[in-house]
Amino acid sequence: MFPARRLPGGCRAIRPHHLRHRSVPSASPNLAFVPACLPPHPAEVEEMQRFISNSKKLFVMTGAGISTESGIPDYRSEGVGLYARSDRRPIQHTEFVRSASARQRYWARNFVGWPQFSSHQPNTAHLVLRHWEKLGKLHWLVTQNVDALHTKAGSQRMTELHGCTHRVFCLTCGDQTSRSELQEHFEALNPGWKAEALGVAPDGDVFLTDEQVRNFQVPACRKCGGILKPDVTFFGDTVSREKVDFVHQRLAESDSMLVAGSSMQVYSGYRFALAAREKQLPIAVLNIGPTRLDHFASLKLNSRCGELLPLIVAH
Repeated sequence: MFPARRLPGGCRAIRPHHLRHRSVPSASPNLAFVPACLPPHPAEVEEMQRFISNSKKLFVMTGAGISTESGIPDYRSEGVGLYARSDRRPIQHTEFVRSASARQRYWARNFVGWPQFSSHQPNTAHLVLRHWEKLGKLHWLVTQNVDALHTKAGSQRMTELHGCTHRVFCLTCGDQTSRSELQEHFEALNPGWKAEALGVAPDGDVFLTDEQVRNFQVPACRKCGGILKPDVTFFGDTVSREKVDFVHQRLAESDSMLVAGSSMQVYSGYRFALAAREKQLPIAVLNIGPTRLDHFASLKLNSRCGELLPLIVAH
């Protein structure tokens, strides 16, 4: 493991000649929810290039910071994340399960936000990781995101650690349906209901007032009449032991770890970085702002995922 390298970012980057070729299609980034940062320094690009070149079975963990360039806000980014823009907080698992009014509020907001949220497309960083998988460089991808952008990009060797908003299931019978199908049920139950969003939040949520959601009707499971819930791990809930064990197995097969777009503040993802450290795997972190891994990562770079990753040549 080589020592951590944190380079100054005071100079504008000049792309090294041998890295000017992009091997994957580029997608124009949406920077509305991306914190300001300087372009990657050429020396930083060389450091990441060395790290990726030395990796034969790369384990990648992504977070909300990889999807902000697709126009999806995150929670914690300085100045542009939800916590910086609002005092609103995501729904808790127990609140959703126990309170019919909480579920009504959640689904009304989700109903309004779904058309835009579901239309978001993968950005260049997602496409790069898909390309690395096809080359055999990326051994396994674990995403903490629930936006399905890695799936849309074509990634297959992947675990959605916290689930995916594009799926809905019944808490009683377990019957699963697509979120797009549920949208049609919402429209049928609420033909005259309309609400204008007051702001956008992560995970397909928007801001609505209590008055706006008061008359919104929420469907029950068509098979048993049970409660419908998005197939995601809400705050306060836990990831299943089977999924955690599976990811640990994939990590055990890997020889290095890359964290892209995550501060790793949530333990469900952080535990795998701790396991990688225990196995003495080299760890690279690509994230705008500090992370929980900064004091033990082999390499920490403060750049946009969609700007730096396309500069890396994977073989």
